[in-house]
Amino acid sequence: MRALAAEVSKLASLPAAWIAAAAGVLVPGVVAAITASSTRGAIARGAATVAGADTGYQELAFGVVGAIILGVVAISSEHFTESAESGGGRQITTSLTAVPSRLRFLLAKVAAVAITGAVLAIIASGTTMGVIHVVLGEHTPAMGADDVPRLAGVVCYWVCTALLASGITVLTRHGVVPLAVLIANTSVVSVTYLLTKITPLANYLPDMAGVRMFIRKLPGSTVEISPLTGGLVMTAWVAVLLVVAAISFTRRDA
Repeated sequence: MRALAAEVSKLASLPAAWIAAAAGVLVPGVVAAITASSTRGAIARGAATVAGADTGYQELAFGVVGAIILGVVAISSEHFTESAESGGGRQITTSLTAVPSRLRFLLAKVAAVAITGAVLAIIASGTTMGVIHVVLGEHTPAMGADDVPRLAGVVCYWVCTALLASGITVLTRHGVVPLAVLIANTSVVSVTYLLTKITPLANYLPDMAGVRMFIRKLPGSTVEISPLTGGLVMTAWVAVLLVVAAISFTRRDA
């Protein structure tokens, strides 16, 4: 527990972690406001009567960029070399001195990422849905029993994505590549989505499967994946990656 508390405290001390939190809350909130305003205009013109079933949830899929940043910086900060004036050392050396067991250290780090990622997802979900309600008013899609598991799916998706980002960063020991690739795939050009146009098997890649936990109508997709199956597939990807990352971390030099 002390190792976990130390990792949570360490994560909270990183400026990049607060940037991740801001991005995770603001990105889906701003996109939701723009989308809802457009929907409200369509309703006023008579081009639409109600907002779509995935309103708010699609925006939260974009907001996962905050979880990506969080997962990457939690690991990459350990390998950052300080300036010569600060001794030129790395945080990983101090961390492993305090927690000699590499596996225990990594488990504490992963747990800290999972906890903070879940909290961030909950805050972002509440903010995004609140923005939708304020902008659309009476045209806001009615919340039903189906929304509880969908919101739980959002939290699970964000946590799994943060852990995927952490696992990749453990393997690369550098944050630039995983950060650029994962953010680009999420917000600019989704390579995994394009792959689904080539082979249906691409629908079982972690992000494409995981998003089915809360997105009901994935544009252009002809493959039906249930929310439970999507969650299990993404969790399996995360578990395998973290096992590989743990083996690599415990066997090579820090």
